[in-house]
Amino acid sequence: MAILPVDRVRIIAKRKDRKKILEFLQHESVIDVKDTSYEQDQVFKNEDTATEVTTFNKNSEICEDALRILNYYAPEKSSLFSSLEGRKTIDASVFNEETAKHDELMKVAYKIQSLNKQIEENKAGIPRIENNRTALEPWMGLDIPIDFKGTKKTRAFIGILPGKETVESVQTRISELCPQITGVDVEIVNAMASQTCLYVLCLKKDAGEVEAALRTMNFARPVKSEIVPAEMMDALSIEEKTLMEEIKEDEEKIKALAPKREALKLMSDYYKMRSDKYEVIHELGQSERVFILEGFIVQKDEKDLEEKLNENFELSLEFIKPAEDEEVPVKLKNNAFAAPLESVVESFSLPGKGDIDPSFISALFYYILFGFMFSDAGYGLILTIACGTLLLRFKNMEPGTKKFFGLFLGCGIGTTIMGVLFGSFFADTIPVVARTFFGKEINLWHWMDPNTDPMGVLRLAFAVGIIHIFVGLGAKAYMNIKAHDVWSAICDTVFWWFLIGGLVALLLSSATACSMFGMSKAALPVAAGEIAKYVAIIGAVGIVLTGGRDSKNWGVRIGRGLYSLYGVSSYLGDILSYSRLLALGLATGMIAQVFNMMGAMAGGGIVGAIFFIIIFVIGHTLNFGINVLGAYVHTNRLTYVEFFGKFYEGEGKAFKPFTMNTKYLKVKNGETIKAKKESAK
Repeated sequence: MAILPVDRVRIIAKRKDRKKILEFLQHESVIDVKDTSYEQDQVFKNEDTATEVTTFNKNSEICEDALRILNYYAPEKSSLFSSLEGRKTIDASVFNEETAKHDELMKVAYKIQSLNKQIEENKAGIPRIENNRTALEPWMGLDIPIDFKGTKKTRAFIGILPGKETVESVQTRISELCPQITGVDVEIVNAMASQTCLYVLCLKKDAGEVEAALRTMNFARPVKSEIVPAEMMDALSIEEKTLMEEIKEDEEKIKALAPKREALKLMSDYYKMRSDKYEVIHELGQSERVFILEGFIVQKDEKDLEEKLNENFELSLEFIKPAEDEEVPVKLKNNAFAAPLESVVESFSLPGKGDIDPSFISALFYYILFGFMFSDAGYGLILTIACGTLLLRFKNMEPGTKKFFGLFLGCGIGTTIMGVLFGSFFADTIPVVARTFFGKEINLWHWMDPNTDPMGVLRLAFAVGIIHIFVGLGAKAYMNIKAHDVWSAICDTVFWWFLIGGLVALLLSSATACSMFGMSKAALPVAAGEIAKYVAIIGAVGIVLTGGRDSKNWGVRIGRGLYSLYGVSSYLGDILSYSRLLALGLATGMIAQVFNMMGAMAGGGIVGAIFFIIIFVIGHTLNFGINVLGAYVHTNRLTYVEFFGKFYEGEGKAFKPFTMNTKYLKVKNGETIKAKKESAK
């Protein structure tokens, strides 16, 4: 339940051992390698590995593309929950054996890409053939090639005129444009509303004038063809059939390579690992015979790493305590209760210098706040059973996914508890079923009913909010005390506790104020209110006097203090924000009750039962989906703004070890990379 302590680590070793040492460290996954620049150093330099990194990334992308193509033509059989099964674990010896065939497997990837390219080109040819066929259909009545030019003494014009024309209209128009020419023969091949396909024949000596006349009439030549249209249509059909056969043949060839899928996954991971390794090589300081690796390591991993390195390699290993002001990467470690909240913390920001890990104290409230807003025992049980079953069923689940379901498991338990306290089990399903189908009245036990006592639930929501905010202030005080700044803890936390707590107690001692929240009398005696008044005054005076304590000028100090005191309005707004606990809780319950009411409209009997079940399933499914999302969003909002805003800065950098960053496979480190010491020989 803390931020794990991190030290700096420095490894100095022979350059000839670099490959084995880096592969060993990549398997161990315990060092966050620091990018160190040696530009000004006369001995050690950074090696430019950009070309290698680009090459390996490209190879990985080629394998990914081949897998995408394979999955399209030969989809991998998978279950509904296959994404929860996690990466497959293989032994290091199997991994090394398969990656030794990288050239052969890359040829497979290239072949898949080539076949797919051929398929795409052939598929692109199909629309072209269809377009040619469509363009050719009007010419099917022509028994000569479209590009026929005429005989020795004649000239032929085969083409298209816009609009619908007849032999007479064409001949008349040509006669008007060329009155001296009489020997022109016109044949209509096909006439449509939009165009007319025709064949015009004239003497060769008149060809120029006839062509000019036709051009004036917007004559256009079709696609050239040296064969008769009917034969051309047959040729297109044969070409289309050939392309379809080639497409099918290439698809079958791709499907035949489906057994190589796992090997391609392995190769994609392999090249990604090599890319990562060469990025690390760039960050090393290297001379002709020696290299230096610097980074960070979690203290608990130091002893084990030191033993393994000294056993397998000749090197110098040094662990260094970071300076007080040095920013080090952050790694969180929590128990099963708080670990799911790490994802919530990471989504906001990791702890920065001087921050605490807020995961545990966030978890104390997160599950309650979520349960308060979702507030139905039936929904809570569904969430709990579903998430619990998935966590038990899929042991190899990825860490991020495991945290996600762990978070909602806790939220489900919190929802179940709050649902029991509010007497809600799928809203009022049990009373409605008992009354509608059995004629009995059954009322579930409840500690508080949001429907009949909303003001009581609102009071509870504000109480939870005040405690939440006070714990946030307490966390700030703890951080100040940990930093040996007790005075800041008093000024920034205790005085605000006095002021806010005193004002709340003062309100609770007033019958008028309590009546506004549905209370028949004051919650606290008048004497307690008097004490609370003075406590609040002490807090206010303390804030005014210390709010600007950084300034030596008392005028400025008091001015800043008064401005700090104005922050009480911000606290009031924060407390009012917790009214959403009531609002969302009521929304969940009321919508569910409406669906129950609709389901009961058909009355009892078999028909009524069937109708009720249909409405129940559909209605509660919709209500569950909408309100689980709303509860999640607003719980995060209360955590990030109202809670973290009181003490948490964040801006920490994640601890990212040099590791086997794979997408498909986990390589079991069962085979230690051995390197016998040179000194032994």
